[in-house]
Amino acid sequence: MKCIVLAAGYATRLYPLTENYPKPLLEVNGMSILDHLLRDIDKLEEVDGHVIVSNHRYYQRFVEWKDKNTAIKKPIEILDDGSMSNETRLGAVKDIQFAIESLNIDEDVLIIAGDNLIDFSFRQFVDFAESHNASAVMVNYEESLEELRRCGVMIPDENMKIVSMEEKPREPKSNWCVGPFYFYRREDLHYVAKGIAEGCGTDAPGSFVCYLCEHTPVYAYEMPGQRYDIGDLESYKKVQKIYKYKPE
Repeated sequence: MKCIVLAAGYATRLYPLTENYPKPLLEVNGMSILDHLLRDIDKLEEVDGHVIVSNHRYYQRFVEWKDKNTAIKKPIEILDDGSMSNETRLGAVKDIQFAIESLNIDEDVLIIAGDNLIDFSFRQFVDFAESHNASAVMVNYEESLEELRRCGVMIPDENMKIVSMEEKPREPKSNWCVGPFYFYRREDLHYVAKGIAEGCGTDAPGSFVCYLCEHTPVYAYEMPGQRYDIGDLESYKKVQKIYKYKPE
C-alpha cells in the first residue's frame, strides 16, 4: 500500500506564513504537521512507501525536509505537479491521478490531506476498509450547518455504505461530513482517470468520492476522535495550543 499525501495547495488563507512555505511543514509542538501524520502511518505494516505531491513553488522545501528526516523509515517520494500558483493548480483529484501515473501505482492507496491533524491512529481506518474489502472514507457527525456547507456531505445506508454524496451542498441532506482521508482499493484506482474524463470535479478530493460511490461500493468510517483542519491563522494558533499540552 502507498500513502499519498496531497500537499500541492497554496494555503492562501495563511499568508504570509505560507507564501513561500508549504502548510504541511508548519510546526505544531516542535514537529511539522506532515511528521505528525506520517509517523503514525509509517508504523502500518501494509504501507511500503509515502508519496508527497507538491506544487513547483514548494517542491524544494519538501525535498529539503525529506533529506533531513530520520524518523520516517519507509521510502519517501516527492513529486512536483508543475503548478506555480493558486490560480493554475491542478486540483486534488488530478494530483491523485498524477501520482498514480507518475509512479505506475498498482496497489491499494491511503490518501491524506497534508494539512489536517487527528488525535487517533490510521490503524483503525485501514482495518475498517480491509474488513469491508472496499474503498472507504472517514466521516464525522457535524451539527453546524455552516461547516456542512464547506465539506462533502454523504448519505449512508444502515451499514454505512455511501448511497450518495454532495460536495459543499447549500442544503445538506445529512449531518455526515466527509474528511480528507481516503482508502482506495487497487481495483478502484482506474476510476480516477475515468472520473476525470467523464467530468468529475477535480479541485476538492471529495469530488471523486461523489463519483466513485455511484460506480462501486464505498464505506464510511466514523472518526473515533478529533480532526483539526488547519485552514487559517486562527485555527493554526488553536491547534498549537491543543498540542502544546497534549501527551505523546
